[in-house]
Amino acid sequence: MSYHTLSLMPSFNENIFSDRFNQIDKMFSTLTGEQPISTAPIYNLIQKNEKTYELTVSIPGYSESDLDISVHKNQLKIIGTKKKSISTDKKEKILHHGIKKNNFSLIFNLDHYVEVKKANLNLGLLKIIFEYEIPEKEKPRKINIDSKDKKILKNISN
Repeated sequence: MSYHTLSLMPSFNENIFSDRFNQIDKMFSTLTGEQPISTAPIYNLIQKNEKTYELTVSIPGYSESDLDISVHKNQLKIIGTKKKSISTDKKEKILHHGIKKNNFSLIFNLDHYVEVKKANLNLGLLKIIFEYEIPEKEKPRKINIDSKDKKILKNISN
């Protein structure tokens, strides 16, 4: 199970070591023949405009019936369960089985201001559109400074 935070503010500490860990994990998996720990699907997070974002998850071979997408308590969960395909043709013999269709679970922690709008699966890419809407009262605002010196100078010049 993979946990991710959809932080719409850039975080430079979050991915510095995780990419390195994934590379080391894949290297040891190749040497030992074990399955990598990091088998979660890869994804892109794209900002479409000021408040709309798109999460694209690469899941080739999965259909809508293999996926369960839900939002509960500010967590976006994407769970993929692939049914094993059993060949009924006795003449077939698998010589190399490189395309893995493993079960997966992705969990993204959402900010309180993120609302998932829709999901779409096309050509092995799951696209989830969501909006980030900060209430007006919580947005940063400029506070004007009223100076007594300005008022004194203004009165003297008049």
